Amino acid sequence: MNRTGMPTPLTGVVLEEQIELSVGDLSAACRVQVGRIVALVEEGVVEPVFGAPDAPEDWRFAGEALARLRRALRLQRDFDLDPAATALVLGLFEQIDALKAALRER
Repeated sequence: MNRTGMPTPLTGVVLEEQIELSVGDLSAACRVQVGRIVALVEEGVVEPVFGAPDAPEDWRFAGEALARLRRALRLQRDFDLDPAATALVLGLFEQIDALKAALRER
């Protein structure tokens, strides 16, 4: 609350729409080595929006990749999944979310 007793409005930036992240940025934000991110990119868990496939140092990711990457890393940690299994599980979660959305629209 501010001095007048009114709640202070929250402000922020929607990462998905406003920012591109490098592989180094993702590595730092997720506290993992670049090699783990590269392995997840190779499995299609996250995809760079810019950069040559064989040059991770040039990759740029949309801001939404950060949330997806964190979810993937959490799955790997909690269930001891390899990158391929992580991609599969995330794909299944997306299908479930799509089916739930379709049911809500009925």
